[in-house]
Amino acid sequence: MKGFPKLSSLKKNYLLLSFSFLVILLLILLFLSVYLRVRIIEDTVFPSSFAVSSGFKFPILKTEFIPDISAQGAVIMDADSKTVLYSKNPELRFSPASTTKIMTALTALEYFKTTDILTVKTATDDGSILGLKKGEKMTFQNMLYAMLLPSANDAALAISQNYPGGEKAFVAKMNDNAKKFNLYNTHYEDPAGLMDDGDYTTPVDLARLASIAIKNPEFAKVVSTKEKVISDISGANVYDIQNLNELLGVDGIDGVKTGYTEEAGQVLVTSKLENGHTIIMVVMLSQDRFADTEKLLNLVSGNITYLPIHP
Repeated sequence: MKGFPKLSSLKKNYLLLSFSFLVILLLILLFLSVYLRVRIIEDTVFPSSFAVSSGFKFPILKTEFIPDISAQGAVIMDADSKTVLYSKNPELRFSPASTTKIMTALTALEYFKTTDILTVKTATDDGSILGLKKGEKMTFQNMLYAMLLPSANDAALAISQNYPGGEKAFVAKMNDNAKKFNLYNTHYEDPAGLMDDGDYTTPVDLARLASIAIKNPEFAKVVSTKEKVISDISGANVYDIQNLNELLGVDGIDGVKTGYTEEAGQVLVTSKLENGHTIIMVVMLSQDRFADTEKLLNLVSGNITYLPIHP
């Protein structure tokens, strides 16, 4: 009986080497697959890393409907749990305009005392200003009121320039704080929010930032103020300032900040006390920020219930 022809020694060696190469290649690919899976898990940024206490009750809307708003981005968020009750393009990046000053205020409050004396180093007439003059001295607290009520850009600039290292170091600290607060879609180029090409955030990041800011007693006190008279330390320059938030004091609204540039459109961050809970509302790139926010108010007023477990 004839069998298959025997392979030469050379062919046997070739097949053995080929088989060995394939085994080694498969082992390498298996190792790389496992390694990449581990790295992906380690590097993954999860949507929310905010801790919620075990006894917390989770908010939900009793009745859901879609409000007809002009804003291209919007969020309603429970401040304590960071639960989003309504959203429209929540992860889309927009220019924050002067709502940037929420982060400016928080960053400054980490370093300055309210009684610290700040010196105006550069006078500016860019956008909304108080009219501060170079060399003018004012307490940090009064600078804070000037920045957050009439949204004075010159006050924001003065605060940043009195920080160690000046404006550049201050803006770097703002961005460090954005990372610390897990605002991964937020970046700042200036302390006033004038640089639309470099300043960006999302509705959900802005709501999260506001929920952090209102827990600072000094910040909460300032943004809930409708009007105030401030002056420099000499008393020679007196300023009667008003809050730009037209909804302040209406239906439990106690803050937070307005914003506007041509590119950003109208922006408004609002905080409201609803049955003992603080609700944050954000509208971005709006044609009528106050009307849009009133429609969001209609969605939440008397329409939130809290469950003992997450739905």
